Amino acid sequence: MLNQPTLERLRALKLSGMAEAFCEQMQKSMPDLDFEARLGLLIDREWYLRENKRLSRRLSQAKLQQVSCVEDIDFKHARGLNKAVVQELARGQWIQQHLNLLITGPTGCGKTYLE
Repeated sequence: MLNQPTLERLRALKLSGMAEAFCEQMQKSMPDLDFEARLGLLIDREWYLRENKRLSRRLSQAKLQQVSCVEDIDFKHARGLNKAVVQELARGQWIQQHLNLLITGPTGCGKTYLE
């Protein structure tokens, strides 16, 4: 089988994640993986690449003033944040249950950072 035309077609179809994974599979010997497993690895790579691009695009379009994440929250300061509550909210179950969330507090307590 000719691999170069396959790579060119993957790139022409804008399946760059699959093309990269295909190159890696060609360089490594994977005798223990059958066709379905290798195809699954190719598809996973493409899916994750697209999800990461989608997330990056959405973050850049949001034009957030601060870059923050839940892992960076400092619970040592006396702001009245309950770590267990914040972690529970971060899981997002309240979104799936169609509930609302209202963040209130005095100036400087970190409301914007939590958003």
